[in-house]
Amino acid sequence: MSATPKFDVVVVGGGIVGLATAHAIVRSGRTVAVVEREPRLADHQTGNNSNVIHSGLYYAPGGYKARLAVAGCAETVAFCREHDLPHRVCGKLVVATEPEELARLAELERRGRANGVETHRLDAVGMKEREPHVRGLEALWVPSTGICDYRAVAEKIGELVVKEGGEIHLGRTVTGLAPRSADVIVRTDQGDLLGARAVVCGGLRCDELAKAAGVDPGVRVIPFRGEYSGFTEEAAELVEGLIYPVPDPAFPFLGVHATRGIDGHVHAGPNAVLALAREGYDWGTVKPKELLGSLFYPGMLRVARRHWRYGLGEVHRSFSRSAMVAQLQRMLPEVEARHLTPGGAGVRAQAVQPDGTLVDDFLFLEQGRILHVLNAPSPAATAALPIGREILEKLTGDRVGPL
Repeated sequence: MSATPKFDVVVVGGGIVGLATAHAIVRSGRTVAVVEREPRLADHQTGNNSNVIHSGLYYAPGGYKARLAVAGCAETVAFCREHDLPHRVCGKLVVATEPEELARLAELERRGRANGVETHRLDAVGMKEREPHVRGLEALWVPSTGICDYRAVAEKIGELVVKEGGEIHLGRTVTGLAPRSADVIVRTDQGDLLGARAVVCGGLRCDELAKAAGVDPGVRVIPFRGEYSGFTEEAAELVEGLIYPVPDPAFPFLGVHATRGIDGHVHAGPNAVLALAREGYDWGTVKPKELLGSLFYPGMLRVARRHWRYGLGEVHRSFSRSAMVAQLQRMLPEVEARHLTPGGAGVRAQAVQPDGTLVDDFLFLEQGRILHVLNAPSPAATAALPIGREILEKLTGDRVGPL
């Protein structure tokens, strides 16, 4: 009988945060194994987002998101340059279209300044110099925002993990974690692994994995699907780079925006509708047990009671192209329903507390020798490299510098 493989750290989850964590660990001179249940890396949140390199503009000063996204913005661009990965620093326009949005725009400008993000306030004439087809009262120009291909970034980090001595196990499902005084047994459907420590970067399943390790996560992951629409070639000429609305501060979503991707195609979205399964990328993917778990979670019931009008609007935009167009026309009046084509979708793993609070920052839970990452939606892809170093320091007290 062969001995159980042993590592300094076992990382559960092969998204960009898990891979960045593994890379920080292996750079510190430790052994590491990444366990991913899908047959390829970055198959969920990492590989199905808008591919924006976020500046750190939106986030409350002093929080994880503010600190790590600002660092991650520069590091992601540097990583793409070093490894010849597709990217572009194109800047972003955040547009106020109604008078009541001007105060929120000013608050974004204040947050950006507090977080060390360069911004420029533009009037209607100035914004049209950046985006000739946009309409609005005022805007913020954020020059550090960019675009890349996060799946390609994650795969390159995975290559570096293996090159530097780490292991990656694909198609291997973690079924439980058993912390002990000196190590952690990571149980999988293909045999156990032993880690002196473990990190759980389980994304859409992170709360389930915490329970499987014997700890109450204190939150439940609610899956929100974000659907995208593609622009026809004719309509794509209306968008130079990235055009965002002023977000609603009641939600951790950034609103329907228009993005010119690294391949040159323009897409709009996402909306935010309750997914009918943890990996519910369309309306046809339904897992009744998971759906009922979301619907009857006390926190979700409170969210629904408070924000049912908002939720109905998001569902309406899911089924109605004209409703999606109406949202876009606030900023881009020349967009018509005929200009939109069906696009892909992503699912955001949003942690919700029992009182209905949508967790608005990255959330970590330390359980002895296990560290659980319980909330890492956007801008976690942007912030992944510094998040990995943050986790290493939490685990071991060691620090490694940026790549």
